[in-house]
Amino acid sequence: MQSNRLTQQIQFIIEIDRLKHVMRQTLLIDGSRRENSAEHSWHLAIMAIALAEYAPEDVSISHAIKMLLIHDLVEIDAGDTFCYDVQGNDSKAEREAQAALRLFGLLPADKGSELRLLWDEFETGETPTAKFAAALDRIQPLLHNQQNQGGTWRIHGIRRDQVMKRVAPVETGAPELWPFVLKLIDDCVAAGYLKESSTLKIQG
Repeated sequence: MQSNRLTQQIQFIIEIDRLKHVMRQTLLIDGSRRENSAEHSWHLAIMAIALAEYAPEDVSISHAIKMLLIHDLVEIDAGDTFCYDVQGNDSKAEREAQAALRLFGLLPADKGSELRLLWDEFETGETPTAKFAAALDRIQPLLHNQQNQGGTWRIHGIRRDQVMKRVAPVETGAPELWPFVLKLIDDCVAAGYLKESSTLKIQG
């Protein structure tokens, strides 16, 4: 007979399949469609392994991988909020906190608490490992937009200053990767994939 603990764990596993249906704004590198949040999380986890040598010394890669795999589970209930959607981001924290309560609450208390602590650590962004994970989360869509000739940036008319603000966590979370990020953004502006920042003209 199946134990109640296993029943809860299986219920959680079935529930998180829904993340495969949550669509992000970021296009796949080939531009054929938008990626889903499950694909995004998988991609980040592999990035953590591939780019481990650029992590600061006090970063735990295995811990970062766990964090990256669960950080977007809340989007099952809260949906993906486009990072440049100012209005949507106003309610994001509240929506995602409610989702975390429900989703991690499906698990036995000890497991639910373990995943909730990982999620909270990522959201708070204060530990070196959380900062490294956040840096990867900013780099991945940057690579997509560079590879698909400005994909999401062109669709939404995104400017350099908006992207610079978005990728700022890379400078502290993965400082060795910061020069690469800056050059990539410069190259995207030069290629016409990304709009130059708007400038105000002073009338004389």
